[in-house]
Amino acid sequence: MAISTQRDSRWAALALIVTAQFMVILDVAIVNVALPSIKSDLDFSPTNLQWVISAYAILFGGALLLGGRLADLLGRRRLFVTGLALFSAASLLCGVAWSEASLIGFRAVQGLGGALLVPAALSLLMTIFAEGRERNLALGIYAAASGSGAAAGVLLGGLLTSYLSWSWIFFINVPVGLAAIALTPLLLRESRADLPHRHFDLPGAASVTAGLMLLVYATTRAAGDGWGAPVTLALFGAAATLIAAFVVIELRSKSPLLPLRIFRLRTLTGANAAMAIVGAVAFSEFFVLSLYLQDVLRYSAVQSGLAFVAFALSVVVISNVAQAVVGRFGVRPTLTLGLLASAASVAWLARLPIDGHYFWDLFPAFMLGGAGMGLSFVPITIGGLAGVERSDAGVASGLINTSRQIGGALGIAAVSAIAATATRNYADTHAAVTATSAPALDHGFQTALYVLTGLLLAGAAIALTLVKPAPAQAAEVAPADADAVALDEAA
Repeated sequence: MAISTQRDSRWAALALIVTAQFMVILDVAIVNVALPSIKSDLDFSPTNLQWVISAYAILFGGALLLGGRLADLLGRRRLFVTGLALFSAASLLCGVAWSEASLIGFRAVQGLGGALLVPAALSLLMTIFAEGRERNLALGIYAAASGSGAAAGVLLGGLLTSYLSWSWIFFINVPVGLAAIALTPLLLRESRADLPHRHFDLPGAASVTAGLMLLVYATTRAAGDGWGAPVTLALFGAAATLIAAFVVIELRSKSPLLPLRIFRLRTLTGANAAMAIVGAVAFSEFFVLSLYLQDVLRYSAVQSGLAFVAFALSVVVISNVAQAVVGRFGVRPTLTLGLLASAASVAWLARLPIDGHYFWDLFPAFMLGGAGMGLSFVPITIGGLAGVERSDAGVASGLINTSRQIGGALGIAAVSAIAATATRNYADTHAAVTATSAPALDHGFQTALYVLTGLLLAGAAIALTLVKPAPAQAAEVAPADADAVALDEAA
């Protein structure tokens, strides 16, 4: 009976962690459908509207490594609660924003809250579940929340925007965040890295956070200023300099923010490279398809959201099956299969016609794409954490989330630029067509989707090359570590 109670407490803790993760990932996509309403209500200029998404992405992606190491040093539960509080407060402020500048600023704070919350959540999961079958099952559930969050965000964003107002896409986070804060002391025990020192790598934190933020900012600016513009080249040069400085600092530091030795784990390296690609494709695909549904097919916000239900359900179902597939066949074949399935789905979508029919042109690709994403997120997450020492749990969690978020931010900026350029070129070569017409927009979206197909094929090649062929140790039941035992006893 005691053992059963202890196990139940662990799964209750997982439910809390997954809820928090789902809320943060949901917020990446939920804004997409509401952008037209936000633009109208707050008088956003067309060039500034993208910053509603980009401000969140820059702070979120840039500060994840910092959040992961702070969780290791200061306490994972403490950072989890701090992130929840900051994210919830910023969500409330976003909902009452009164201008362009206020909404963009509050979205940046919201992204910072997510950067503290997400790596703390994943590292807590690692300390609750020992490496082996149960952790893989827990990671499957966690990955389902991550993978379905973007699709569910589009659906929920459409419903809330249509039947209430765009403010409610932010207000909905507040009660969820407050409930999670209240439950945290009951379900989660504090844990931190067992390190001989508590030194913090301030130069490393400053250089990598500034470098990643500048990299995302440069890519976002390039969409408007041009990739060869002097300001764009200067920003990319500054970002590269800061990231190079970070590597030098980490090699010399006695207490590095990101111990570069973890990249000796080949599967971890391959998983992070694949995650960057999956993040780029996932965020960009939903962005492009949301615009296609509304600007080409003239779907309403609710119809656009409902269109993604098939994708979201497919991700959830397959993610929960994927952990068993990884246990049976290993990380490499499962990940490769998932990336190839995603590539086939995006290739199907790249032929979208101007007068597309949902059940013939979208539904099959959405089902296949959801399955591919489910088969990708689980092995990537398992591979990105396999073999990591307990003292590096937070930073490894921050790294895998950084890969996804930076990949997503760079991907959506690059794909937006590619689609816009293809649209303009199509309009320039067709005298009777304007850049805002359905044929020109459709051509731009198709071009962007072909690029995403190529990225996924490159990801499959990376998985085959870098990820170790040995099957995941899903059948093993390793002894629970001290933090997990302490959690069970406390609960």
